[in-house]
Amino acid sequence: MTPKPPRPRPERRPQSACFSSGPCAKRPGWSLSALQEAATGRSHRSSLGRSKLGEVISRTRNLLELPAGYRVAVVPASDTGAVEMALWSLLGARGVDVLAWESFGQGWVTDITRQLRLPDVRVLEADYGELPALQEVDPERDVVFTWNGTTSGVCVPNGDWIAADRTGLTLCDATSAIFAMELPFDKLDVVTYSWQKVMGGEAAHGMLILSPRAVERLESYVPPWPLPKLFRMTRQGRLNEALFEGDTINTPSMLCVEDALDALRWIDEVGGVQAVIARSRANLNVLARWAANTSWVDFLARDPATRSSTSICFRMTPNASGDDPSADPAAVVKRLVTLLADEHVAYDINAYREAPPGLRIWGGATVSPDDLALLTPWLDWAYEQVTQP
Repeated sequence: MTPKPPRPRPERRPQSACFSSGPCAKRPGWSLSALQEAATGRSHRSSLGRSKLGEVISRTRNLLELPAGYRVAVVPASDTGAVEMALWSLLGARGVDVLAWESFGQGWVTDITRQLRLPDVRVLEADYGELPALQEVDPERDVVFTWNGTTSGVCVPNGDWIAADRTGLTLCDATSAIFAMELPFDKLDVVTYSWQKVMGGEAAHGMLILSPRAVERLESYVPPWPLPKLFRMTRQGRLNEALFEGDTINTPSMLCVEDALDALRWIDEVGGVQAVIARSRANLNVLARWAANTSWVDFLARDPATRSSTSICFRMTPNASGDDPSADPAAVVKRLVTLLADEHVAYDINAYREAPPGLRIWGGATVSPDDLALLTPWLDWAYEQVTQP
């Protein structure tokens, strides 16, 4: 049999090689000049600093078209800090269902069962690539879940499984879903995320969105454990409204605030939340077309309805070791991603360390579909380079 000729090295590189799943690519055209109006050297409690924080809140509320009465706050410690604030402040009033199908969901399971040690917890789990049985969630219990599993590329397909007449609260970690997927905010009582995912902003700051039902819980229920200062959202039994108007619990970076404002303005300029959702879907479609014609990878999410359009995850197929069937798939991935990074084609696209060996390519709106189309021939070329003798 005549050996197949080697695949030619692609000639064109993506304009941006940043395909990391966090921190993620900056918006197209971004430069440091976008931060020149930052309130550096000024107090975050000054009229200027507070107005910029207030603008982040108001732009967020308007872009997301949040229901009436929903509060928005800038909080410490990224999405993790926002989730922890919600867990420690709201849980314990009734039983809790916790959903986990990848590492971040498992982290909330650990916090709830080992740190808070709540007495009535049901853990609904699934392996990487699958979802738990959503229909088993009890609407009379609180539920904690990630909308999009960042490390598995598996997202819930919709909010149909959340009862409109629920009596429990829904606490949703939406950090790699918001501004990329349709979220039924009327069914979500707590929503958390961070700027460094779909917005392409800088890290260390979180966003917390509360429904009126969540506020009612805060004002009617006092947890039996001490609350650190960073988690406190009430004063004398009432919601601290200032936190949702531009005050912050601790000192934020005004450079990061300016960067978040730049990202929010960009989302508005390109057509709002529906436009960036469509842009993310277009990115998924580019990689789906490539994967359909590629033998060495497959989506980690087995059900197409649950495939993330942001953290797009692929597993290595059984024949992915090429001519050496004994080769370790993880070693193949390591060589492939190292080669692409050395070629300045793609940075940080290896799968999460706890996920099956494979690739994780960010497809949020700050990534160009054209860049993903230019990336795919490089993926095939690099795979051939690391698997052929």
